[in-house]
Amino acid sequence: MKAQSSSSKLSGILVLYEMQTDFLLRALEGIEEKDAQTRLNTKANHISWITGSVISGRYFLAKSFGINEKSSTGELFKDNQGIIDDANYPTLAEFKADWEKISPLLYDALIDASEEKLNEQIEMPGMEMTLFDMLSFTSYREANCIGQIALWRRLLGYPGMSYM
Repeated sequence: MKAQSSSSKLSGILVLYEMQTDFLLRALEGIEEKDAQTRLNTKANHISWITGSVISGRYFLAKSFGINEKSSTGELFKDNQGIIDDANYPTLAEFKADWEKISPLLYDALIDASEEKLNEQIEMPGMEMTLFDMLSFTSYREANCIGQIALWRRLLGYPGMSYM
């Protein structure tokens, strides 16, 4: 990645984007499928749901840039719906493939984004914001979700997430 954006306000977002692109894969490293949908007798979102919601967020942003790729998340994350009890979520391998497919495409779109594009208004149910504001929120949310997966790793008995 490591290209220079035409927008000065994107520089911090791009650094986080690159880090989080790698960190999600590191957070998922070694997690067995049998554990990916484990909730440990709680109502907490499991690793599969957290992962799918992050991926769904990148696909949503990609659509804002005219990238119309489809992910394996299907209808499971439509309209930002929460976790569905007893749903069969895609495998972590499918999620990783989606992540690896959309991340470089969206990155290239971000590099090429004009100030005008970043200032476009996006309408969400009950709110309106600029595309840049949505990028900022998505970056924050990705970091939060990666942290949740890192915590699940420990709760499920896996070693801590490696940053190297």
